[in-house]
Amino acid sequence: MIYDDSMETDNTEQSECKHDCSTCSANCSSRTKESLIEKPHELSHIKKVIGIVSGKGGVGKSIVTSMMSVIMNRRGHKVAILDADVTGPSIPKAFGVKGDVTGDGNGGIFPLESKTGIKMMSVNLLLSDETSPVVWRGPVIAGTVKQFWTDVIWDDVDFMFVDMPPGTGDVPLTVFQSIPLDGIIIVTSPQELVAMIVSKAANMAQMMDIPVLGLVENMSYFKCPDCGKEYHIFGDSHISEVADKFGYKVLANIPVDPRLSALCDKGMLELMENDYLDKAADSIEKLLD
Repeated sequence: MIYDDSMETDNTEQSECKHDCSTCSANCSSRTKESLIEKPHELSHIKKVIGIVSGKGGVGKSIVTSMMSVIMNRRGHKVAILDADVTGPSIPKAFGVKGDVTGDGNGGIFPLESKTGIKMMSVNLLLSDETSPVVWRGPVIAGTVKQFWTDVIWDDVDFMFVDMPPGTGDVPLTVFQSIPLDGIIIVTSPQELVAMIVSKAANMAQMMDIPVLGLVENMSYFKCPDCGKEYHIFGDSHISEVADKFGYKVLANIPVDPRLSALCDKGMLELMENDYLDKAADSIEKLLD
């Protein structure tokens, strides 16, 4: 055994510890971010939790969340989606999932399932009209997301994907602090401000000590269906430069694909046929090892 003088300090801290961090100012090993982590429902057994994030809105976090879920489900994994984008929920729409959310009579909530068995919980599933706006203040929204983790009976799940709202406000902070994320995927778009977008998400993840699994660039290009030529309609990609700067992997470059939009509009995303996120799925799959 290798001796480390910090062991002596730790032993002293433990011997004097009153096991009440709220009245103690010591920065000991017992005081970790784990103290803020909420436990899932006692009937939930979730192996890996992946957050899909971005520093700004409109870059396609929800479509990436949905596509990743479909791919992992096709690979034989048990998959769930926690829709944390409370004011802009779109996950149920992409899968055509509707219905009444039920409970077990003891405060537990059952998620709804897609046609292929992907479990999900979203505010849109709790509204009588899915077009009704959610006009709530930040703490209420954050509390709702936390309840999706603690009160929903997810049962056995290999991979849970959390569709995060944009930015670094109440809800992302709640998710980062309360849910034991195994890593995040940062979604960007091919614009000059991509470095700023990644920086915001990356810095928050670093502050919360959560690993960044890689970057996904959405709307990377448009491929002409007639001639096959690629057009960078939103500008040249900067994803490789940004990835090098931060030391991250580029997991995917997703093109503008009208077929994906059509499937989402029809609630039939599970019929998608592409390999855009196969590399990302390979990376995430390794987490089970």
